[in-house]
Amino acid sequence: MLRRRLLSFQYAFTGIATLMRSTPNAWIHLLAALAAITLGFFFSISTIEWCLVALAIAFVFAAEAFNTALEHLTDLASPGHHPLAGKAKDLAAGAVLLAALGAAAVGLLIFGPKVLAWWN
Repeated sequence: MLRRRLLSFQYAFTGIATLMRSTPNAWIHLLAALAAITLGFFFSISTIEWCLVALAIAFVFAAEAFNTALEHLTDLASPGHHPLAGKAKDLAAGAVLLAALGAAAVGLLIFGPKVLAWWN
């Protein structure tokens, strides 16, 4: 049983590595996450603010992983062009955009006032 649990973690880490290797947008998300983390340390954000930043980062990466998985499955099920396959991919991409916009809103709400106060 322990071996199966360890294998499940190995598969999950393989999935994360695949996401980072095969998805250019994941690198953009990583840069944004690193910027948020750097700002978090610079401005000494509160524990609650760290929780919100961490959840926003995790949500965006999870959305990107789901999107990538759905794209691979769609390509497998419908190798040729099909309007429904295109709609499925568009919807998944839209979900990533919504997650990224939500994360950006969290970042603006947390870091916006701190940046303005620092700037002045």
